[in-house]
Amino acid sequence: MPTVSVSREVLFEALGRSYTDEEFDDLCFEFGLELDEVTSEREQLQKQGEEHPADASDKVIYKIEVPANRYDLLCVEGLARALLVFKEKMDGPRYRCVQPPGGCHQRLIITSQTADVRPYAVAAVLRNINLTKESYNSFIELQEKLHQNICRKRTLVAIGTHDLDSVCGPFTYTARAPQEIHFRALNQSRELSAPELFSIYRTDSHLKHYLPIIENKALYPVIYDTNGVVLSMPPIINGDHSKISVNTRNIFIECTATDLTKAKIVLDVLVTMFSEYCDDQFSVEAAEVVEPDGTVEIYPKLPYRMESLSAEYINSWIGIRESPDSISKLLTRMCLRSEVIDNSDDLQVEVPPSRADILHACDIMEDAAVAYGFNNIPRSTPNTFTIAEQYPLNKLTDLLRSDIAAASYTEVLTFALCSREDIAERLLCPADPRTVHIANPKTADFQVARTSLIPGLLKTAAANKQMALPMRLFEISDVVLKDLVTDVGSRNERRLCALYCARISAFEAVHGLLDRVMQLLSTQPGRKPDEYHIRPAHVPTFFPGRCAEVVVGNQLVGTIGVLHPDVLAHFDLPFPCSTLEINIEPFL
Repeated sequence: MPTVSVSREVLFEALGRSYTDEEFDDLCFEFGLELDEVTSEREQLQKQGEEHPADASDKVIYKIEVPANRYDLLCVEGLARALLVFKEKMDGPRYRCVQPPGGCHQRLIITSQTADVRPYAVAAVLRNINLTKESYNSFIELQEKLHQNICRKRTLVAIGTHDLDSVCGPFTYTARAPQEIHFRALNQSRELSAPELFSIYRTDSHLKHYLPIIENKALYPVIYDTNGVVLSMPPIINGDHSKISVNTRNIFIECTATDLTKAKIVLDVLVTMFSEYCDDQFSVEAAEVVEPDGTVEIYPKLPYRMESLSAEYINSWIGIRESPDSISKLLTRMCLRSEVIDNSDDLQVEVPPSRADILHACDIMEDAAVAYGFNNIPRSTPNTFTIAEQYPLNKLTDLLRSDIAAASYTEVLTFALCSREDIAERLLCPADPRTVHIANPKTADFQVARTSLIPGLLKTAAANKQMALPMRLFEISDVVLKDLVTDVGSRNERRLCALYCARISAFEAVHGLLDRVMQLLSTQPGRKPDEYHIRPAHVPTFFPGRCAEVVVGNQLVGTIGVLHPDVLAHFDLPFPCSTLEINIEPFL
């Protein structure tokens, strides 16, 4: 979950009172948050290795964990506002979209060239705003928090904020060849072209992560004012000409995006959080956005949405017995204004534009539970007559784990995904037709679901070659196999795999483990239907003449043998290894 760092002094000033650390921790818990850490700027720098940080402040900083979808709590303004409404010290504000003075909107014109880069944009104006050093820093930090959260590191949305008094509309959002874009970027001393800026930012610890978003595009997005002044080159950097400061009175906000819904949410969050500093509090000046087809949209939308649900629904899911009036008050404390409809059991809930996390009735029910207090919900016995017991396959797995560990084998846990080479070429065998492939693998190491546990054990052994020999490893986990009979087209199969690595092949070591496992499974050696035996086999993964199949009755359950030297070379192992792999599900 995101962590918000706020100055204790600024937060308590906004809340109108002081708390001890314990009292504030309790308040956060009541509201569904967690006070993660109490620290200071100096203490944070010392943790990063600076023994005597110069000019570092000793002011107390609260680090508060907030839910990932509560974008309205990512700054001290939204956090303080929500806590004040929760404590019934203030009513939830009414956000208004107002017309500009003289009725002439600021206009952002989108050209068709942006279609293949970042096709969407929204805009708004914060008019007559009064910023302090603290609120200015909070404004910048909120943008960064949004960039890392809902904006998915600027891939979905990029925010630009500009001093409206330093530029002149209408503004044009277009895309041009990199060589045609020249401007003085934020904190740069001279005008540079886009390729020159990219060469500088490749070594910038902050901005280098955003370059790949547009680096390979033929055209780069850029925003100009009517005089040709560059406001920004999203999603990389803003222009220095229009940068905002503490003294800025009018802020033009633009959000360019590949996801229009996310852009609207981001704009709504920004303006609802900081419109409290405008002379006309909680009002936002509308802006026009002209689409490439000529359609004109007015932003921000600031939608208030009405939802209807019953008190019985909330009571039944939480496990409480509250009247509709009482539930209405609980929801109002969570910034969800509510009222009872015609003295019935039904509630009408107003969802404000700052609460983009409210999608369904269950989200409203959750807020009611938070306001009621999870610790206040009465304990009750479930209305069922079942007795829980461990899943038989997991119980068998746990019993085997204990006994195999007692036989001096060390358990490992490896990835369920691997590369195609791991289960085919590197094991000297053809690809299993039952292999489940990942449709869009993000890395070559995770292309398929494993069909054998052997590659994972070999990788573990290779990563621990410095350990003393013999090395005894085992794993009891699932492999994944295609199965058209199942509703999802595949199934899991629980297997036991053991590896013995030493200076000699030691086939007898894994054979002895097989005998011990069969003894634990109450399976005797022999040829009867409930007995087991091994029979010679030829599997390319194993050394010729040193491989056998494990058979129970007439059912093949696994293989045992000495690994082929080429397999060991593929996994960079210099010592002989013997393995055992069996399916344990037939023994249930």
